[in-house]
Amino acid sequence: MNDDSRPKAGRFIRPVDLDNEQRSTLGAKIGWSLEAFAWDWVYWNPMAALSLEAASNTVSRILKTIGPATSQHRSMIRNLRMAFPDWSEKQVEECAKGAWENLGRLAGEMPHLAKMKPYVRDSRIEVVGAERLDTIRASKKPVVFVTGHFANWEVMASAICNRPLDCQITYRAANNPYIDRRIAKARHAYGIQVLTPKGAGTRELMRALGRGQSIALLNDQKFNQGIAVPFFGHDAMTAPGPTRLAMKFKAPLLPISCKRLGPARYRVTFHEPLIPDADPDEEKAIYNTVLLINRFTEAVIREAPDQWFWMHNRWPKAAWAKAGVM
Repeated sequence: MNDDSRPKAGRFIRPVDLDNEQRSTLGAKIGWSLEAFAWDWVYWNPMAALSLEAASNTVSRILKTIGPATSQHRSMIRNLRMAFPDWSEKQVEECAKGAWENLGRLAGEMPHLAKMKPYVRDSRIEVVGAERLDTIRASKKPVVFVTGHFANWEVMASAICNRPLDCQITYRAANNPYIDRRIAKARHAYGIQVLTPKGAGTRELMRALGRGQSIALLNDQKFNQGIAVPFFGHDAMTAPGPTRLAMKFKAPLLPISCKRLGPARYRVTFHEPLIPDADPDEEKAIYNTVLLINRFTEAVIREAPDQWFWMHNRWPKAAWAKAGVM
C-alpha cells in the first residue's frame, strides 16, 4: 500500500522527560553528545554503509563473541535453566549463543529497517493474518495488541502501521534523548506514525482507545508493580495494564508473534484474539487474562527459544535461588 492511504495518525508523542532534558547540566548534555557521536560513527553509519545482510552478519558475529563475557549472559543462562530444567548444559549454552546472534542481527538490521517494509513486492517480511487488521480498520473499533521481544520486535510494529492501521506503538525511550530521537526518526522512516514512551502513562493510551485508536504493547518483561503470574512454571511479575485497558474499553487482545526465517527475513503472525476473562471478580478476571497472555508468550518462545530476549532478569533472584539455578 502506498503512503497516501495511511491514516494521518499524527506526530510522535514527546518524551515525558523532555523538561528534565532541558534542565540537564551542561556535563550531561556533553556526555549525551559524545555518546550520540559514537552511536553515529561507530555503529549506525558504518552498518548503514554495508548491505543489509552484511550488517546483520557483522553485528551478530560481534555479539556472539562479546556477549558471553557479560553479566547479561549469566542472567540469560539462569533464565534458560528456569524455563527449560530438562535441558543439558550444552543445550542451554547453544540457545544462549543463538540469542546473542539474534540480538546482533536485530542491531545490525536497525539502520536498514526502512528497506524492510511489509506488503510490498519481494518484501523481507511475510505477514500471516493481515486480514485481521483489515477487519479491525473496517470495524472502527480499537484493539489492544500484545506481544513480546520475539526475533525482531521492530518489524511487528511495521506490520501494523503499514497495513495501514491507526495505532499507538508504546516503546521504552533510550536513556540518551539524542539517541532516542535518532531511533524515533528511523522508526518513522519504516512506517511508525505515533510512538508513545512507556513513561507517558496510562492516560495517553486511554485517550487513544477512547477515540477508537488501537494500541500495541510489549507484555513480556519484568514489571515490579505488576502481579505475580506463572511463566514457564515460575511466578513472574507481569504488567496487567494491557488487560485492564482491554477490559475497560471492551476491546479484544490481539496477540502478535515474529519469527526469524533468515538474515533480515521474518514472518509476523497476527493470531486469534484473546477475549478477556469474564469472571465477576475483577482481580481474578485480570489474573486469568494475564495468564492467557503469558501462555501465549511461552508457546511462541518454545517454537524458537533462541529468538527471545533472555538477557533481562525476568524472574527475581529469589526465584533463581529457589529453583537452584544460581
